[in-house]
Amino acid sequence: MRTLLIMIAITGMMSCAPTLKYYTKDMQDMSGWNTSDLHNIQFYLSNDIVLWRELGKEQVTISNGKIKMTDGRRVEEVVIKKGTPGVFVFSPKDQQYAVSFDSKDDSKYLVFGPSEKRNNRYVLLAKKWDNQYGQVTYGEDVFYTPSESAYAHLMVDMKKVKNISKKRETASGRRVN
Repeated sequence: MRTLLIMIAITGMMSCAPTLKYYTKDMQDMSGWNTSDLHNIQFYLSNDIVLWRELGKEQVTISNGKIKMTDGRRVEEVVIKKGTPGVFVFSPKDQQYAVSFDSKDDSKYLVFGPSEKRNNRYVLLAKKWDNQYGQVTYGEDVFYTPSESAYAHLMVDMKKVKNISKKRETASGRRVN
């Protein structure tokens, strides 16, 4: 009897758990979601993203990250953990999404877009990537991120995404009397 209750409890918890799927270009193309639809979709992060920038002596105030000492230098670090929810802010270019994971500041966003190398999944985009790191803008500052962040994808909860309804009507046409 106890085993049966545990199984029922686990099944109940699993049915409430999000069904996260990679957000892909194909998903976007098939759905036809517009900008207002995208504002209603909850995005999630598939992997941790770590951003850092070196601080000069004149940069004293830190509002978002931690200050660390690295080789005698002051470094601001921002960590966005796997599973962190984010929201669509705007589209800087066709098929690119600016997504904010910051609860207070929409200017602190990262840009994602589809990658053919990653099965058209929406991945973190950078101004430039090299073998060791990428360069991104976050808020008003330029940050660096390790190349592992290139594997961070946008994900969506398919149960909630399916609840987005679209009103569609087809015009039947008019004829001259």
